[in-house]
Amino acid sequence: MKTKGILVSAAIYREAGYSTSHPLAIQRVAPVMDLCNELGWIDGGNYVECPQASFEQLIRFHSVDYVRAIQDAERAGMVSSDHRKRFNFGTMENPFFPGLYLRASTSVGGSIRAAELAAEGRVAYHPSGGTHHGMPDRASGFCYFNDVVFAIITLLDLGCDRVLYVDLDAHHGDGVEAAFEADKRVFTISVHEEKKWPHTGKLGDRGCGQARNLPVPAGFSDSELAFLMDEAVLPLGRGFAPDAVVVTCGADGLDGDPLSSMKLSNTALWNAVDRLAELSASTVIVGGGGYNPWLVARCWTGLWARLAGFSVPEILPEPAQSILAKLECDLVDEDEVLPAWTNRLADPLNEGRVREQVKTIASTVLAP
Repeated sequence: MKTKGILVSAAIYREAGYSTSHPLAIQRVAPVMDLCNELGWIDGGNYVECPQASFEQLIRFHSVDYVRAIQDAERAGMVSSDHRKRFNFGTMENPFFPGLYLRASTSVGGSIRAAELAAEGRVAYHPSGGTHHGMPDRASGFCYFNDVVFAIITLLDLGCDRVLYVDLDAHHGDGVEAAFEADKRVFTISVHEEKKWPHTGKLGDRGCGQARNLPVPAGFSDSELAFLMDEAVLPLGRGFAPDAVVVTCGADGLDGDPLSSMKLSNTALWNAVDRLAELSASTVIVGGGGYNPWLVARCWTGLWARLAGFSVPEILPEPAQSILAKLECDLVDEDEVLPAWTNRLADPLNEGRVREQVKTIASTVLAP
């Protein structure tokens, strides 16, 4: 029987990283930790610090030259033009900033530690993870090292014969799918918005047979997510009979995120993660995208409550509301900030009609 969740994080995520013009130049993990502490949801028994992944660990997936290029940039305080072209960092999309190597390698270390805890029959939650676009020899989609890949590698190392990966981020989990598309021990499922970056993961794309992609239309609702869980994701997951499950729970599919047109509530995401965690006694849950800091903080804080067995209050106490009220985001206008984004955690469900396109997605991914 699975024990209650354990939270894995680090103080480094309180430090500024991306520049002010970048979509990730917002507070994401720090407000989650502040809210959890304020609500009394973290204690000595359910929290573990992220270790930093070593060079030797990183090169199990990433190329030696790429890892050394990031280390060289850290020492020099700049990225050479050659490294920028070869490895795609030091760009507007994937900027270089002081502390990049430590931050990215700590994310990997956190996912490795989460996988180790999950292998003991735990639900390990690492909100600082979810860099699912990182490629072996280049940065991509704001991701430098792919911590999700390392979580899966670790579970395989520890004796898991079948690892199910489910990506609920608004953007296709391309880096993870590519890493394991030929590995019969890993099955990847990605639910993401169609016609969005990175423009991969089309319906019918199955890699070498170990992947299923569910590109959903704009306006994707809670009812449609529940339908796909019932009619596609969970049947596929049960059919694979996983020893362990890894889930990326990006908050960018929530209604109000500036980089997607999906209309999910955080309650629907929590429900989906709950159901996926029931598929195995060993579960790793990581963060992912999310570019509205109010939505991210509320979603990932409430998810921790679900995983750890705490009750989510209908209205937050004043000190918790103050944490949310102080958040800022250049991509969200002040008049767009809803009162519920600062005074409560749980969204009401956004239910509606299940469109024919969504039904077609389910039947397509289940077809032989």
